[in-house]
Formats: sequence, C-alpha cells, structure tokens
Amino acid sequence: MHSTLTEHARCLYGDEYRLTPACGRDHHEHNFIEELTFADADAILSMLRELCPNVVDGQLPVRIRNLAYRLVLLQKPDQPALLREAAQNLWLHGPEWDDIATELTQQAEELEAR
Repeated sequence: MHSTLTEHARCLYGDEYRLTPACGRDHHEHNFIEELTFADADAILSMLRELCPNVVDGQLPVRIRNLAYRLVLLQKPDQPALLREAAQNLWLHGPEWDDIATELTQQAEELEAR
C-alpha cells in the first residue's frame, strides 16, 4: 500500500529523479485518480512539486497534471502564486488551454490588486 499520493503516482507513472519502488501491486490509473480526487491540496502540491519540480519535466501525464492543478485551485482559489503556477503548466503543455491560462493569470493579478 502506498502511504502518500506521491508514492502512488511514482509507482504508476515513474519518476525522472528517483527509482520507481517495487511495491508488488498491480496499478490501475482509476484507483490513482480516485485517490487524487479526494486528496487535500497540500498532498497534491507535494506530488506535483516532487515529481515535476521544474514544471517542464516529470513523467506525470499532462491530463493528470491538469486535473491536479484544477483540484488544488478548487481548494485554494485565492492564492495568486498557485493560479500562476497552474497557468504556467497550461501554457507549457498545450496551446488548447491558453485561454484558461490567461484567465488564471488575470485572476491572480486581480487578487493581488485588492
């Protein structure tokens, strides 16, 4: 059993910086997504920052990164730094999300202007 969301992600997707542990379990993405869905923001951010410390790296699939940032922003909507981090992730991983990234950046600017 994995003790953290990060360990579960590392087992499922691998890690550029550390060896993937041999846990002896079959891994199914739907189990990970369920764990991610109900994880708190700090656990999700820990996973993102440990497995993708430079945003452009890491082996987490883009769909998982996008979902992770979305879940974090739902839990912590008023943090400009997180809004910008999520926007940067969207810009780096596909032009189809540029409008959303721009909107997140504008939200961050509005929060800071208050």
